[in-house]
Amino acid sequence: MNSYRDLIVWKAAVELAVDCYSATKAFPSSEVYGMTSQIRRSSVSIAANVAEGHGRENTGSFVQYLRIAQGSLKELETHLILSGRVALMIEQDVLRLLGQADEIGRMLRSMIRSLQQKS
Repeated sequence: MNSYRDLIVWKAAVELAVDCYSATKAFPSSEVYGMTSQIRRSSVSIAANVAEGHGRENTGSFVQYLRIAQGSLKELETHLILSGRVALMIEQDVLRLLGQADEIGRMLRSMIRSLQQKS
């Protein structure tokens, strides 16, 4: 694998970030520095940390960045749940995005285990 762009988990994380941007477009302008910003920032952080870790070319560092990506994923999930609870986002969109997040979480855990077994 030559590039982080070849990683399925990175591609899925980018798609989740794009979907989060779309989902937050309808948020009120009063949330631009609040929930809109938080959701967008945490979603982008997932893919960015996968890419950064891959670029370190050291298995230990890569695992560390994948764990950071996991943390950003959990942060995003919390923001999505709260957005649904305060009626910023409809339940259907929350569930769809949480489903994507679950899939990415499984991929991250699997990749971490695989890398740890190889080292």
